[in-house]
Amino acid sequence: MPTARPHPADAFTAVNGFLDELEQRGYVYETRRLRGHLLNEYLEHALGEAKTATLTTDELMDLVHADAWLAAAAAGETRRRNTLLGPDAAAAYNSQRARIQTWNAFAEHLGLFLRLELPPAAHGDWLEPEEAHKLLRTLAVKRPVGANAATSLRTAAVAALVAATGRSIPDLHRLDVTDVDLDHRPFPQIKLDSGPHPLDKETADILRRWLDVRAGITEQLEGTDPGYLWIPTKPGRPRDGNEPPKPGLTRAAVRTLHAAHRTLVMQVFGAPMRPGALLLSRPGVRHPMSFPEPC
Repeated sequence: MPTARPHPADAFTAVNGFLDELEQRGYVYETRRLRGHLLNEYLEHALGEAKTATLTTDELMDLVHADAWLAAAAAGETRRRNTLLGPDAAAAYNSQRARIQTWNAFAEHLGLFLRLELPPAAHGDWLEPEEAHKLLRTLAVKRPVGANAATSLRTAAVAALVAATGRSIPDLHRLDVTDVDLDHRPFPQIKLDSGPHPLDKETADILRRWLDVRAGITEQLEGTDPGYLWIPTKPGRPRDGNEPPKPGLTRAAVRTLHAAHRTLVMQVFGAPMRPGALLLSRPGVRHPMSFPEPC
């Protein structure tokens, strides 16, 4: 149980204090960013409901405000960006669960004996086949404002390969260019640790576009192309006073591929969506871009 303790009277100050504590406790940036985004969304909604410019912390943590916020978020009313499913699409299950987790964590930080009922953890939100197909196509052709074109295309290629093979990003991380055979007949294929895996036309087309972009990046290298399939699209940060390696000399890290996916999907889809959401492994469901069954 939380220990009752004094907390800032001003709600905005209390939220900032909570985020500062998360940083001091070593929480990763992505978690702190998500908590901050959701609490600011909550505060903004509560201010609007109360028709006031300020709220005390105790007023903010009124369960009436919490229930109204969750209902508005569930209906898509707190969304600031359009989504692949339209501006009025219902909030994702995991997004709502993250809101409740954030509210509860903030209440615990304040020492309040209040908790919202947390729904059970889900394996993750799934896209329906048509939605997954549309998302992959959108990732491949849409470049959000401010996004790096090469990074966007690499992200689309990774997502398409996750969907086509049923493998995770860590599984696909060690692939080399030589593992990809887009000219194989009757179907393009990729060599996995379990053997060759056929690729559908959509996935092959996206991979072909990524390989073209990748070739343009590695042309700048002095020497032999190491052959990694997934490479950084721009130089990293200097370390210990040394210049960062040029793109293509190292593999793109798993965390880099995950972060790029998260950022691009959030911009395009309007909600966080893990790569595994494209793995339509539910019984009886086939991906619209899947390899055809043998006759």
